[in-house]
Amino acid sequence: MTITTLTSREFNQDTSRAKKAANEGPVIITDRGRPAHVLLSIEEYRRITGTGRSLLEALAQTEEESDFEFDPPKMGGSWLKPADLE
Repeated sequence: MTITTLTSREFNQDTSRAKKAANEGPVIITDRGRPAHVLLSIEEYRRITGTGRSLLEALAQTEEESDFEFDPPKMGGSWLKPADLE
């Protein structure tokens, strides 16, 4: 893991560099020489916080991004009964 340090000015002038660096490890952004913020990739953030992907994100993924298969069971069985409306 590579830790990158950028000044606020460097971050503002080259955001794409900061985003690329965040894929390799945390990016510390300094303000007047002191660490003020940390930029992380979303994967690293989720790993640290223990949060997974939201249902919306899982459903929105493309087939190439899929890391799991979901094959729901067919509805049926003896528990399905017509409603008694009388």
